[in-house]
Amino acid sequence: MKLKSKIHLYSTLLMLVILIITNIGIFILFEKMAHDTEYNQLLIRSKEVTTSLSKMTEEMDAGTVVRAHLPPNGAIRVVDDKGKSKVTTESELGLEKEHFDIHPKERYTIGDFNGTQTMLIRVPIIWTNGEVVQLEMVQVLEDLENNLGLLQLVLIGMTILAMIPIAASSVALGRIVTQPVEKLISTMATSQRSGTYEKIQVSVDGKDELAQMGRTFNDMMEQLEQNYKKQEQFVSNASHELKTPLTVIESYARLLTRQGFDNRAVALEAVEAIRSETGRMKEMIAQMLELAKSNEHLTFEFIETDLQIILEKTIQSMRQAYAREFIIEGNPSILLITDANRLKQLLFILLDNARKYSDREIKIAVQEQEKMVAISVMDYGNGISEQHLLHIFDRFYRVDQDRNRKTGGTGLGLAIAKEIAAGLGAELKIESIVGMGTTIRILISKERILSDF
Repeated sequence: MKLKSKIHLYSTLLMLVILIITNIGIFILFEKMAHDTEYNQLLIRSKEVTTSLSKMTEEMDAGTVVRAHLPPNGAIRVVDDKGKSKVTTESELGLEKEHFDIHPKERYTIGDFNGTQTMLIRVPIIWTNGEVVQLEMVQVLEDLENNLGLLQLVLIGMTILAMIPIAASSVALGRIVTQPVEKLISTMATSQRSGTYEKIQVSVDGKDELAQMGRTFNDMMEQLEQNYKKQEQFVSNASHELKTPLTVIESYARLLTRQGFDNRAVALEAVEAIRSETGRMKEMIAQMLELAKSNEHLTFEFIETDLQIILEKTIQSMRQAYAREFIIEGNPSILLITDANRLKQLLFILLDNARKYSDREIKIAVQEQEKMVAISVMDYGNGISEQHLLHIFDRFYRVDQDRNRKTGGTGLGLAIAKEIAAGLGAELKIESIVGMGTTIRILISKERILSDF
């Protein structure tokens, strides 16, 4: 069964059940109120009988007094504590011959007489001789039964008539609910057949769950499309970048085969070139694996961290590895909530990048601004022109192919740095002046700062 049919069936059944339960409740409530009304009328009559009997003298006939208050379609009896009748009024229906039991704790009893409801009440009174007796009043509820029957027919008719708008509303509800789902299924089928990332038309102002589902689907398709394009571009760039060192290695291998065994200089040149290109490929593959991890969402462990300790350890390692001068400026004595290992990895990338393209010292400055703390890495290299700054964080993008070839750059370092910074909740900003140098800033929001020492 289709979803639309199920919604139509279930909503119709649900509304029918609710309507039937409501009508049953109305009927029961009306019946209870009608019985209470009849009871109050009989109670008033019983009080009138009691008042009349209290004024009765010995010469007066009790039966005559009681018959004067006889209800229509009813009967009155006066019985002693042993159930023996003292006075019985005769009715046209013969009610006085019937025996009705009433529970002591109940106000009245509903019985049956020839298929018609009857009501019996029992009230204690003092008889003329001072004896306490019971006054029983019986009323046939013929009019009430007719009214209840009419009400029952009205409620049944209303239920039948109400099924028409209920069925129509169920169909409309089914269309409202299933139309976005059908659009979603159709769009997914189209995407599957065409291999494209189709989207569905969704109201921008819609705030219900169906509109939210549509927007979520569109966002998911857009993200899938972007990820596919990134993956496609990544594979294309990776194959292109790996093709060059492989070509160089193959070329020198052939040169080594032809001349290397007879010419030591050629052999040394070939081996050095192969070693160099192999090192570049190794670094590139390692960085590509790092980027692949970032696409699968890098894991971060945020803890309380001393920025000064991270900077000192990072610089100490860089000094030892490259024998270069790294200088810290400003006040790095800051406690922040971050992932120490990831932040150290980010600093390594930026410092290594600055080292490659500058022969002078590298400066790391810590500055506290209005809403954030900036960690700046400054070099005094050739700088980068404005046209290249827009793409500096793109994967495999290199400002100068020859220069990067000499320095071993792959164009992946800053792309990895951007991914790490995003995971840390930081932002990277780059400024550069051609001929003077480049500055890359790590901007950390003060929400992550605990205190200054």
